[in-house]
Parts: sequence; C-alpha cells; structure tokens
Amino acid sequence: MNDLIFEVTQEADGGFIAECLTETIVTQGDDWTSLKTAVAEAVRGFFFDEPEKLACHIRLHLIRDEAFALV
Repeated sequence: MNDLIFEVTQEADGGFIAECLTETIVTQGDDWTSLKTAVAEAVRGFFFDEPEKLACHIRLHLIRDEAFALV
C-alpha cells in the first residue's frame, strides 16, 4: 500500500474528524497538529498485525463546506 487518503471535515467546535477513504479508519483531533498525530496512531493501530501494509504516505484532504447569504 502506498498512500492512505483521509477526508477531513471541521466540526462546529473547531475540531477535526478524519475518515480514511479506503480503510475503516476514523479519528479526530482538537487542532490540525493533534489530528495528524491521531491519524498516525490510528493507522499504526489498524495495521499493527500487518506492518508490511503500513502506508508510506498519508494524505489529509480538508473538505470545507461553507454557506453564506448574498445580501
């Protein structure tokens, strides 16, 4: 496995949720730095019994959904 891609959304409270698009890995962080740490830990935990499948690269894809009114 080369890359794992995570779709990241920002919660209303400012935290982030990351969900892997190819594996069943979901985690969260209060800020971007803690999210990166949480993703790395979640990936290591997910592949703990198959270390040969660990990803070389992890991609975090931030999805921003913003609505505003035209006045």
